[in-house]
Amino acid sequence: MRLAAIADIHGNALALTAVLKDIESLGVDTVVNLGDHVGGPLEAAKTADILIERAFPSIAGNHDRWVVQRPATELGLSDQQALTELKPDHLKWLGALPKTMVFRDEAFLCHGTPSDDNTYWLERIQSDGSIRSATQAEAELEARGCLFPLILCGHTHIPRAVRLGDGRLIVNPGSVGLPAYDDDVPRPHIMQNGSPEARYAILEKGGDGWSATFRLVPYDHLEMAELARRRGRAEWAQALATGWLA
Repeated sequence: MRLAAIADIHGNALALTAVLKDIESLGVDTVVNLGDHVGGPLEAAKTADILIERAFPSIAGNHDRWVVQRPATELGLSDQQALTELKPDHLKWLGALPKTMVFRDEAFLCHGTPSDDNTYWLERIQSDGSIRSATQAEAELEARGCLFPLILCGHTHIPRAVRLGDGRLIVNPGSVGLPAYDDDVPRPHIMQNGSPEARYAILEKGGDGWSATFRLVPYDHLEMAELARRRGRAEWAQALATGWLA
C-alpha cells in the first residue's frame, strides 16, 4: 500500500496544485488530507473547490473548526480573511469533516493529537518559546489507545517521523501551504522550516511495515507572498517568500 499525506494547506491553492501534480507524477493515486485547509489571506475558496472536487479522505483541523463554529468577530485575522471568500457550500463541506478518521484499518488520521486538534504532538514549546522535539515517551503517551501501525498528524507544519517502541510510526507530513508561522499557544513561539517549498509525505507499507518519504515541492511561492503582502499580511509574505520568520 502506498499513499500521500497532505496537511495545513491554509488556502495556498498554488502550492496545493503543485503538490498534487508531484503526487500524480509519482504514480500515487491515494491521498489523505489532515486538515487546516483554508485559513489564511490567500485563496481559500479556490483551495476548497479543489479539495471538494478531489474528495480525498479528509479531516478538519483547528482552523477549519473555528471558521465553521465561531462568530466572525471571534476569529483571528487569517480565519476572518478566509471566511470572507468562502461560500455556503464550502462551509457545509468544512462543517461535515470529522475530527479524526481511520483509513483502511491501517492509518489513524488526526490534526493535532487523537484527543485535541490544537495540541502539538511531536514538538514541545519550552518556557522561553524555543522548540524541542518530543521524546519517545511523550509521543507514546499521546498514542495510548491508538493501536494502528500508521498514525498521521499535522498542525505544527514541521515534517517529522517518530517510531514508537512497539513499531508504530507517527508521521507529520509538514505543511503544503505555510512554511513558517507564529503563535501564542501555549506560549509565544515561532515554527519555521527555513525554505519556502510546499511539503508533504509519501507513506509506503512494505514487508517491514510502514516507511515515510518527505517531499519538498517548488512552486511560485513569490506569487503567493505578493498576494499576502497586498492583503496586508507582511508576516505571511515573509514566511511564504523565505520559510523564515526570525
